[in-house]
Amino acid sequence: MIKGLNYFLQTILIYLFFFICRIIGIKASRKIFSFIFCFVGPFFKSKNIIKNNIKTFSKNISDSQRNIIINEMWKNYGMTFIEYIFLDYFRKNSNHIEIIGLNNILNQNEDKKPLIFVSGHFANFELMSMEITKNNINLATIYRPINNFFLNPFMEYLRKKYVCKNQIKKGINGVREAIGFIKRKHSIALMIDQRVSEGEKVDFFGKPAFTTTLPAQLASKYNLKIIPVFIERLENSKFKMEFQKEIDPKHFKNKLDLTKELNNVLEKMIIKNPNQWIWSHNRWK
Repeated sequence: MIKGLNYFLQTILIYLFFFICRIIGIKASRKIFSFIFCFVGPFFKSKNIIKNNIKTFSKNISDSQRNIIINEMWKNYGMTFIEYIFLDYFRKNSNHIEIIGLNNILNQNEDKKPLIFVSGHFANFELMSMEITKNNINLATIYRPINNFFLNPFMEYLRKKYVCKNQIKKGINGVREAIGFIKRKHSIALMIDQRVSEGEKVDFFGKPAFTTTLPAQLASKYNLKIIPVFIERLENSKFKMEFQKEIDPKHFKNKLDLTKELNNVLEKMIIKNPNQWIWSHNRWK
């Protein structure tokens, strides 16, 4: 009862924020919400998880370095949050993002087979699937619904309308849906940086962490290439998205070895820009 009331009040407040931000515009909204998230972030329950995660990432990191990462993470989180209400702007325009490597991937995929795109929660992660679909690639994306059941339908509406119309809810039924889309020649996009209870324990920054094996399973079963995608926010309010070298499942003995390689790729992404990864996931629980 109390949780439901809290979610309801949160939703009303967020709708109010979204309404105001549509009036004042994206530039001012980014500044305001990067400040707000920096201010309120340290009071969230996840603050200890964030500190412990960064300690696992680098045991020798100083307090000042850790605080810089945390502050920059909250700034990015705030901007990403408010950018949901401007997804229509990102959909209509392309001058906000530099895309590297996608044409090479498409040229190499001569037989037009589906691909598995993987990434983590970097910068504005929703732009990954959006830009893929804007390049005329048939795509379905796997997502985890947010906990707030009042707000979730609106967020799903925004994703389906502006990011990718084919949204697959994470879970057993979602796996079946993903297989169905692959059989209908659709590529799949998913995040691989969150803890999953049904995954395998695989080293992540030298410490075992439950990790999804779904990309490895789908790639191995249907002989599909995996494409890691890295996105980062630049200082000029623009983004850079890099489609990295394809990973062929045929080069790995089993799904566990392939999953280890995907974790290695994800580690390199985080090392490249730790300030823009969302550290609040309880990755090593």
